[in-house]
Amino acid sequence: MPVTGTATMVASAPVNFGIYAPGRAPIGAGELLDSVAAAGYDGVDLGPLGYLGTGQELASRLGGASIGLAGGWVDLRYGDADGFVADLAGLDAALDAFTSVPVADARFTPRPTLACPANPARFAAPGAPVDPGLRLTAADWPGFAARVQQAADRCRARELEPAFHHHLGTDIETVADIEELLARTDVSLCLDTGHLWLAGGDPIDAMRRWADRIRQVHIKDGRRDVLAAVRAAQGDLAAVVAAGGFCPLGTGDLDLTAIVGALRDIGYTGWIVVEQDVPGTGQDLDRILADQRDNRAALRREGI
Repeated sequence: MPVTGTATMVASAPVNFGIYAPGRAPIGAGELLDSVAAAGYDGVDLGPLGYLGTGQELASRLGGASIGLAGGWVDLRYGDADGFVADLAGLDAALDAFTSVPVADARFTPRPTLACPANPARFAAPGAPVDPGLRLTAADWPGFAARVQQAADRCRARELEPAFHHHLGTDIETVADIEELLARTDVSLCLDTGHLWLAGGDPIDAMRRWADRIRQVHIKDGRRDVLAAVRAAQGDLAAVVAAGGFCPLGTGDLDLTAIVGALRDIGYTGWIVVEQDVPGTGQDLDRILADQRDNRAALRREGI
C-alpha cells in the first residue's frame, strides 16, 4: 500500500459481495480484489479468515492488486467465559493475518474489528425499540467488559489497535449498550453509521460524542422504513438485510454530506470502510459490482 499524505483512505469489504463463508462465496478473491481496485478503493477488509489467503499468500495477493488491508471482523463470546477462552485461538489467527501484511503508513495499520456473535433473541427482533429484558444485566456486565478488555489488550500486545463494532442483533446494539461498554473499558470504537441508525441512534451526534474513541468508521446507509416493515412482519435481521435495509450510499435515510462533514470536524484519521450488507445467496453479482462502484463514486463526490 503506498504512503499517503491524506488523513483517510477508503476500503471496501467482502461482506458487500455476499461473502460469509469461503466455501460458498459468489466471487473469487482475485476477482473481488480486481473489482475493488478498479472502482478506486484503497483497501479492503479481510472477510472470512482464509478467503483472501493467509500469511505470504495474503500479502502477495493484496500487494499485487495495490490494495491495503483495513482490518477485519473477529467475534468472540464475551458473555460466556469458557466460550471466550475457546475463541481466543481465532483471534490470534486473525492477528497473524493482520500482521503478515506490510504497512507503509502507520495511520492505516489494519484494525482488528472486535464484535459479538449474534444474540438469538435480539437477532430475531433487531433495532429500536429493544426489549429491556434482552439487554445485558448489571450482573452480566463486569465479566462481559473484562473479557472485551482482555481481547483489546491481546490485540495491543501485537501492536494493533482494536475497534469494537456495535451491531444489530447482538448484545452491543444501541447507544445505551455502546455507552456502557465505553465506560467500562478503554477499547476503541468502530462506528458503523447504518447499524447505529437502525438501532435508533444518530451517527452525527455519535461522532461528536465519541470522537476521542473512534478509530475505525464503517459508512453504511440504512432505511428505517424497511426495518419497521420487517419488524411488523416479525422478521429477523436476515430479513432486514434481504429486504434492502442496508442500501447503496445516498439511497437511504442518511445524509452522506453531513456524515463526511462530521468526520472532518472531529479530525478523523484512518480507514473509512464502505459497507452494504447483502444476503449471502441469491444476489445479482453484476448489481453488487455496480453498487460498489457507485458507493465509491458517492464518496468521491464528497471529496474522499
